[in-house]
Amino acid sequence: MRPYATGLPLVIDTSAWVRQREPAVLPRWQATVEAGLLVACPVSTLEILTSTRDEQEYALVAGELLRLRQAPVTTSACAAALQAARELRGSRRLPAADYLLAAAAAERGFGVLHEDAHFDTLAQVLGFQSVRLSDAD
Repeated sequence: MRPYATGLPLVIDTSAWVRQREPAVLPRWQATVEAGLLVACPVSTLEILTSTRDEQEYALVAGELLRLRQAPVTTSACAAALQAARELRGSRRLPAADYLLAAAAAERGFGVLHEDAHFDTLAQVLGFQSVRLSDAD
């Protein structure tokens, strides 16, 4: 099985993380993990960790995410997110977390792995590759 977006590091959105064990997703997810292409961002890490049920699950998930390559949200990524909000005038109601994650990915030349139409919109202005879990490619 081929990884998602072969060769391109992919920042994980929460919408992808929560679907990773679905039978239609799992084989490509595992191939992407094995290829070392998954990247964590503090924004999605925080979202993912706030949904853990207890301290044991928190520690397990935090360990998984912190072992991945990281895409931090820098000052310049914040500026890019603000500029994207200006450019998307009519779509400003996108979640702030999505703007920040997308800008952090774009700053590094990474894609975003997701199942959320917001990232397709953000890719148009920030110039990163939007990769949906459901895309067969």
